[in-house]
Amino acid sequence: MTPLKKTAIGVGVAVLLVAIVAFSVIQSRKNVVAVQTAKAQHEDLATIISASGEIRPKTYVNIGANAFGKITHLFVKEGDSVEKGQLLAQLENVQPSADVHANQASLQAAETDAVAADAALKTSSADLLRAQADYDRNKLDWQRAQNLFKDGLIAKSDFDSRKNAWATADAGLAQAQARVEQAKAQNESAGKHVAQARASLTHADDVLSKTTYSAPFSGVITNLPVREGETVVIGIQNSPGSTLMTLSDMSVITAEVKVDETDIVNVRIGQPADVTIDAIPNKTFHGTVSEIGDNAIVRSSGVSTSQQTTASDEAKDFKVVVTLQNPPNYLRPGLSATAKITTATRNNALAIPIQSLTMRTKAQIEKQNSSSRSVHAAAPAPREVASKTKEDDEIEGVFVIRNHKAEFVPVTTGVTGTTDIEILSGLKPGDEVITGSYKILRTLRPGSSVKVDNSAPKKEDET
Repeated sequence: MTPLKKTAIGVGVAVLLVAIVAFSVIQSRKNVVAVQTAKAQHEDLATIISASGEIRPKTYVNIGANAFGKITHLFVKEGDSVEKGQLLAQLENVQPSADVHANQASLQAAETDAVAADAALKTSSADLLRAQADYDRNKLDWQRAQNLFKDGLIAKSDFDSRKNAWATADAGLAQAQARVEQAKAQNESAGKHVAQARASLTHADDVLSKTTYSAPFSGVITNLPVREGETVVIGIQNSPGSTLMTLSDMSVITAEVKVDETDIVNVRIGQPADVTIDAIPNKTFHGTVSEIGDNAIVRSSGVSTSQQTTASDEAKDFKVVVTLQNPPNYLRPGLSATAKITTATRNNALAIPIQSLTMRTKAQIEKQNSSSRSVHAAAPAPREVASKTKEDDEIEGVFVIRNHKAEFVPVTTGVTGTTDIEILSGLKPGDEVITGSYKILRTLRPGSSVKVDNSAPKKEDET
C-alpha cells in the first residue's frame, strides 16, 4: 500500500472519529436540562400570616334609643371627650314626667289609706278588749245569779235580766272579733295598694329615666348620626332601634382582622403582630394577639356559621383581635388595617427556597436508585406524573445536583418563611438544590442530566 493511500485512510478514519464524537456530544447535549439552583444554608425564618380588617377600640358601646320620642337636647358633638355619668342627650319627657307625678300622688294616697287602716285595726282591737271585759263581767254576774236564784235570794226578773246581759255581752264579743278581722283585712289590702303604687311609680321612674342618656364610661364620641328635633324609636322584634351615638374608650386600640380558616389553627394568644394602616403609610404599629374567635364567619355574607341553618362550602374566616402597643391619639375607628401575625420563628435554621419542593412517587424514586444510566428529562408519560393511580404514594422532596445529575432526595420540612422553608432532615448545608423553572421541576425525572444556568429566566419559564 502506497503512503498516499495510507494517508488517505488515516484522514478518513480521523474524520469519521471526529464525526462520531461530534454526534455523541450533540446527542448528549440534547439530554441535558438547564436549571436554576440555590444552596441550602442557615438563616432565621419566621412564619407570618397576613389578614385584613379595621381599627376598633377595645371598649365601645352603641347608645340606642330606649324609648320613643323626640330629641330635645344634644349635649355633645362628635369627637367630644366625656366623663363617666356626663349627660349626653335628652328626649321629650312630658308624658313620662306626668306619669311619675300621678304615681307619686297615688302612692301618697295609698300610704294615707294604709295609715287609716292601721288606725282602724287598733280601734277594733281596743273594742275587742272592751267587749271581752264586758263578756267576762256579765258571765260572772250570770253565774252568781244562778246560785242566788236557787237559794231564792233574788227575783226571777233580776235573774232573767242578768242572763240577757250575759247573752248581749257574748254577742258584742263576737261582733268585736269580726270587726278586728275586717280591720286586719283592710289593713293588709291597704299595704298591697301601697306596694302596687310603689311598683307603678318605679315603672314610671324607669320610663322617665330612659328619656335621659348618660355616659356609661369615660371616652370619646366617635359617631353621632342624629340631630336635635329628630324622633327616635325603640327596636322591636327584628327591627333595630335608632342609634343615638357611639361612645368609645380610645385608651386601648385594637385591629380586628379576619384570618383564613386554613391559618387560624396556628394563631395563639400573645403572638406578636405588625399592623399597617392604609391611611398612615410607611408606619408600622406593633401589637399582640389578644382575642381569637371561636365561630367561623362566612366570607361572602359576614354571617356566623352558628346563625346558619344549613352547612355551607363557602370560604370562611375567623375573627382575631390584635391589641396595639402605644397607639397614637390620631387613630380613628374604622380605618382599614392589615395585620401580619408571626405564628412561628426559627433561628439559624437550614433553609431552601419554597419553590424547590416537589412531589414524586415511590416508583419514580426506586427507578432512580436502580438505574445508573442517564435519564432523559422530556415530559413523562401521563400515567407517570399527570394521572397517578391510587397505589402511587407521593413523597415530598427536592432535586439535588450530584455528579451533574438531578437526584431526588426526600426531605422533612419545618417552619415556613416568606420565601424559604426549614429543612429538618434530608439535606446538609451547601447542598445545591434545583429551584426552577417551574416547568422543569414539574416534569423533571430523577437521574436526569442537568446543567446550571442561573441567568434571568425567560418569560415562558416564568409563566
